[in-house]
Amino acid sequence: MSSNSQVPWPELPTAAWRDTCATLQLWTQIVGKIRLTKSPWLNHSWHVALYVTPRGLTTSPVPNGAQTFQIDFDLIDHCLRISTSDGAHRDFALSGHSVASFYTATLAALGELGIAVAIDETPNELSDPIRFSEDTAHASYDPDAVRRFLQILVNSDRVFKQFRTGFLGKASPVHFFWGSFDLAVTRFSGRRAPRHPGGVPHLPDAVAHEAYSHEVSSAGFWPGGGAIDYPAFYSYAYPEPPGFRAAKVRPDAAFFSEALGEFILPYDAVRTAADPDKALLDFLQSTYEAAAISAKWDRAALECDPGQPGVVREL
Repeated sequence: MSSNSQVPWPELPTAAWRDTCATLQLWTQIVGKIRLTKSPWLNHSWHVALYVTPRGLTTSPVPNGAQTFQIDFDLIDHCLRISTSDGAHRDFALSGHSVASFYTATLAALGELGIAVAIDETPNELSDPIRFSEDTAHASYDPDAVRRFLQILVNSDRVFKQFRTGFLGKASPVHFFWGSFDLAVTRFSGRRAPRHPGGVPHLPDAVAHEAYSHEVSSAGFWPGGGAIDYPAFYSYAYPEPPGFRAAKVRPDAAFFSEALGEFILPYDAVRTAADPDKALLDFLQSTYEAAAISAKWDRAALECDPGQPGVVREL
C-alpha cells in the first residue's frame, strides 16, 4: 500500500494488512487482560476496554494498590509505553516482536516498575488460540497500515462521541474491545433483556450473560474478517426486535447481513462519501431508530438534540 495515512479517512484493504491486524489484536489482548486482571468488575465488561487517544490506544489509569499505571500503544511512534503515578516509565518498540516476545517484554517492563501481574494466556473470542507465551507465528507489523488504522479509529471515535450526545439514557463510553477488536458505543433502553445464549468462542458464558443483561442498540467499527472480509461499521440490537432487520436505514450502501445478524455499512462507502461524517452519522442514527422503533423504546424520555460545543442543553 502506498502511504496516505494523513488522509482523514484513508484506504485500509483488509488483505493488505491481515497478518499485522492479527498480531496487533493479540497484543491488545495481552494489554487488555492486564487491565482486566487489575480492575474491579464494571457492568458490561466496561473495565476491560481500551480507549482511543490521538496517538493510539490506552488502558487509562489502572489501579495497583495505592499506585496507578497506564499502558499506551503509541501507533505513531510505534512503541508500547508504560507509565506510573510515581513518575517512572518504560517503553519498547513494537516492530520486530512476535506475540510471545511482546508478552515477555511487557511483563518484564511491568516487573521493572514493581507491578506484579499474571494473566490468562489464552486469547479470547478467537478460533484455534495459541497461548501468548508460545505464539511465535504472529509477528507481522506494517507501520503504515497501523497508522491508517489509527486514523480511522480517531475519526470514528470523534463521530461516535458526537452521536452519543443525542441520548439522555444510559450509554457506554466509546471504547475499544480487544476480544472482538472493534470500537463500539452502546445505548440502553433501561429494560432487562432475556438471558444471552452465550457460545462466544473462548469467552465464559457468564461474561456474555452479564454483558447483555439489558436491552441495547450497539454500533461500532470493525476491521473485518470472515463473512465481512473488509472494514465496516456495524449496528445491532439485542434482543433483536421483530421488524428490525427489514427496516430502511441510511445511507443506501448499508444493508442487513444475515450472516452476522446486524446492519453493515462498508467503510469504503464512508471513506468515499461526499461528507463522510454525515454518512456515518446517518447510519448510526437510522439503525438506532430501527432498533428503538421496533422495540418500542421510550424515545421521548431517552433522546435529546445532539450536543454543541459550549452550548448548555436546554431543558
